[in-house]
Amino acid sequence: MIPAGTAREHGLTKPSPATDGPPLRIDGLVVDLPGPRGTRVRVVDGVSFDVPRATTVGLIGESGSGKTMTAQAILGLPPEGATLSGRLLWHGEDLIAADPPRRRAVRGREIAMIFQDPLAALNPTQRIGRQVGEIPRRDRLPRAEVSRRVVELLDRAGVPEPKRRMRAYPHELSGGLRQRAMIAVALAGKPSLLLADEPTTALDVTVQSRILRLLADIQETEGLSMLLVSHDLRVVSHVAERVVVMYAGRVCERGPARDVLRRPAHPYTAALVRSVPAVRTRTALADPLPGAPATPANRPAGCAFHPRCPLARARCRGEVPAVREVAPGRWSACHFAQEVLGP
Repeated sequence: MIPAGTAREHGLTKPSPATDGPPLRIDGLVVDLPGPRGTRVRVVDGVSFDVPRATTVGLIGESGSGKTMTAQAILGLPPEGATLSGRLLWHGEDLIAADPPRRRAVRGREIAMIFQDPLAALNPTQRIGRQVGEIPRRDRLPRAEVSRRVVELLDRAGVPEPKRRMRAYPHELSGGLRQRAMIAVALAGKPSLLLADEPTTALDVTVQSRILRLLADIQETEGLSMLLVSHDLRVVSHVAERVVVMYAGRVCERGPARDVLRRPAHPYTAALVRSVPAVRTRTALADPLPGAPATPANRPAGCAFHPRCPLARARCRGEVPAVREVAPGRWSACHFAQEVLGP
């Protein structure tokens, strides 16, 4: 029985979706974590970007840039002790301000996540079919209907022989099949936004390609929005229409993927593009980034990238650059973005 109050108040119904604007708008998101000796570490610092309807947005940057923390905040699963501020607008509703029942109602059904390591994300003690069927069982469907739904989901995720595979445990499947099972789990609630956190990192190149093609097909046929978190520009360039580049917890550039990757407006993005191995050369790296990446715990003053930046000047060392529009649809947090863009 529903307790006193409306179903909406208890998070049991979806809000009326806003017809204008993107389904997800992140506005000044801040995530603070407990640090040593009672301090707080700002791991996500004022991040803002949109995920438009039926569009794939790539969230890229080196390890420690805040990509995964941003995705976890969207899903409502930040680490223990984290505090969030800013706004996470889901169809106009601020999820940061929403009560716990509403956040739980969104998670899995409206917004779902494909985790980086399916072996860690999947329960090793439960068969695949039981895990894929968790949401259908919550809907109190008959057992036969749950089984039919599980087979259908595994088949959509490209799992061969789904009737047999649903009886397997995670450790009995290959890495590629585990990731496909994880995709089936994510699709079970019929979400409209998928968060894919490094979904191909632990897979070999051939399997990576198949998983990326599968995600692109699902995104297109289902009309989903997708946020693809990755450190690999090659992965993002294959499937994303828009990209957001993060460094040390901050957004340094965002815009259409083709434009950003072909003509960067931030020195960090330009360095990332140069570091991608060239297909026709024998070198492991075309031009590796100099120095070690900054982290939120040791973020330099001013522009966090300035110790590694060939264009750094006195202003960069003392003034944090604002994210500003430097060309139609192009945004950059660099004092000298026009110089980076060129004529």
